[in-house]
Amino acid sequence: MFLSIFGAVEQGVIYAIMALGVYLTFRVLDFPDLTVDGSFVTGAATASTMILLGYSPVLATVIAILAGFVAGCMTGFLHTKGKINPLLSGILMMIALYSINLRIMGLTSDSAISRPNIPLLNSETMFTKFQEVWSNLGIDGALNNMLQSIGVAQVPATWGTLMVVLMMTVLIKIVTDWFLKTEVGLAIRATGDNKRMIRSFSANTDTLIILGLGLSNALVAFSGALIAQYSKFADVSMGIGMIVIGLASVIIGEAIFGTKTIMRTTLAVIAGAIIYRIILALALRVDFLDPGDMKLITAIIVILALILPQIVSKNKERKRKQKRAQLQGGKGIA
Repeated sequence: MFLSIFGAVEQGVIYAIMALGVYLTFRVLDFPDLTVDGSFVTGAATASTMILLGYSPVLATVIAILAGFVAGCMTGFLHTKGKINPLLSGILMMIALYSINLRIMGLTSDSAISRPNIPLLNSETMFTKFQEVWSNLGIDGALNNMLQSIGVAQVPATWGTLMVVLMMTVLIKIVTDWFLKTEVGLAIRATGDNKRMIRSFSANTDTLIILGLGLSNALVAFSGALIAQYSKFADVSMGIGMIVIGLASVIIGEAIFGTKTIMRTTLAVIAGAIIYRIILALALRVDFLDPGDMKLITAIIVILALILPQIVSKNKERKRKQKRAQLQGGKGIA
């Protein structure tokens, strides 16, 4: 049980980077971007291909981020310059990226043909380096001894992975908070709130939309590159339903922690991604469910996350009305 939850937290922290990207488009920019399903795989495919070709995992991850940024900018270009519906522009880019991702992974073959997946079982990744450094520090032993002292029989062997990824995610959150308070960030937020108003201030909304989509998909591709290195493989179908997972993380986090400030909202998105993975891990431990039910479980989680806050809000409003009516009735009697 502990190991499954620990693994869920690890994955949740990595997927939180993708959720932050989804938050930028759906909440900040108010743009229904479906490019995510393709750019996630683009990040994974680019990083995995470069690692197999002998490049540094760090360089491979940086190039994956740039590839995601370009993919997002192309979606923005289709919408702003091509005057294509935002939903359709995302779908078109997602479809195009499917073939592009196959071609990218095909670069690892001598014949340069399309390839649906890449294994990284014997390759050095960012996580193998992180784990080596962490193990050399000797912290693993102390943490494992602490867990065993409180009765945990099985202890994880990837503390370094969790700690480093957590630090990276927190750093990205801090940078995102800072960026959204800069002049450009405020202009992007204003574009999402009221495009016509921001145009009246002579702001170029087309450029802001393209930049916002580029940054969003750069984060998504970064998450895809990390997931590929974490799970030791990249597959062309690993991005299917990724937009739903990102939305689930955003909705769950906002429903639990609220959205009063930017700092609180981005923290809620990260927490939502972790909570979502934990819920998924616990659900898969139920006897009559199997890994093939993951998409169904995801859909149910999103439905509940959307409906439950409405039910709670209606109950609170009804209680407020009842209390107001009682107070008014008491004053009338007096």
